[in-house]
Amino acid sequence: MSSSKEQASISQVMCFLHEWDQGSKTVRSRMLNDFLAKNTGKTCPELELEFAQVASLFLARLTAWIRLTYMFGTCLDIQLRAVGVFLSANSSHQYMIEFLEVGGVLTLLEILGQDKLKEGDKTEALRLLQIIANAGQKYKELICESYGVKAVAECLAKSETEGTQESAAVLLESLAYGNPKYQNQVYKGLIALLTCTSPRAQQLVLQILRIVQPIVKTAHHSIVEPLLNLLRSLHLEVQYEGKYPEVAKMTDSLPVLLQQAASAKTIRILAQTSEEMSKELLSLRVIHHLLYAMGNQEHADSQRQASLALEHFVRMYPVVEEHVCRAMGTRLFQSFMHNADVLHLNMDDIQADILRSNKVNISCGELTNLERHS
Repeated sequence: MSSSKEQASISQVMCFLHEWDQGSKTVRSRMLNDFLAKNTGKTCPELELEFAQVASLFLARLTAWIRLTYMFGTCLDIQLRAVGVFLSANSSHQYMIEFLEVGGVLTLLEILGQDKLKEGDKTEALRLLQIIANAGQKYKELICESYGVKAVAECLAKSETEGTQESAAVLLESLAYGNPKYQNQVYKGLIALLTCTSPRAQQLVLQILRIVQPIVKTAHHSIVEPLLNLLRSLHLEVQYEGKYPEVAKMTDSLPVLLQQAASAKTIRILAQTSEEMSKELLSLRVIHHLLYAMGNQEHADSQRQASLALEHFVRMYPVVEEHVCRAMGTRLFQSFMHNADVLHLNMDDIQADILRSNKVNISCGELTNLERHS
């Protein structure tokens, strides 16, 4: 670039920055929209060329404005998207360092905790945190050191939109990978989320736990009670929903049915990790609820997952096999042992009712002295 062109470019950028410094909220909003339209998808060298090698001066102004105004939601969506242009640009390492040095991660995490902000703003903040986490282990550690696991988990639990919940779930899963220093913190945070009140959030957490469990290897004992409670919650929800018209009942109970299927699948996967965890999970209560879920014909996958989970315990422990056979009846039990995966497809209404009203009664002593098949 010739000297005259360089001077013209610098002069243009200085005018842009002066307009920003003097501009009102309306002016800055218009400037950000123009910036997004013109620069989204550009690489770091292209941004530097656009800003006469001083793009960092605009990034600094932008992040300062966010820190001053984020609590009020002032143009927050376009502010965050503009930061995203810098952070997602190819070869943008320097931009990321500059953003982090001024407390960018803390600002994004604080946005997640603001009750009055729009869900879309929180989703955008989660997207930026995901970009940062994707940059490598030390960036994941920085997020975790800033109490990021707690902030993201609370956002997942409290969010009212699936888009935000799914973004939070993806970020939590990402923080568990390639982050040995904090993977147990993420794992325990996921377990704590099992007690939240959102069925969709619980379902997402169960899906993540099935992926994260092999990473942390040893299952934590605190996971047992929440998993069993999730199985129990279906029965209570079905009773509650029974007070409504049939259509409303089917619509409203679906998230809980999905939750119950995910819970049954998670119990099976965890039980298969070790004999110790299998014994930890096994109880009379879990057998009752797995049998009930197998007979719940409102949701086929819930029946299938419960059947596969129960099959593990039956094949592992003779005492369980004996009592489950008695509860099911010989004919149904034989079908179950022949192919648990498709039992629900061949079950009639009477057999389903038998499962829902099962009378398994294994004593505590029998469960305490479990012996594995030789």
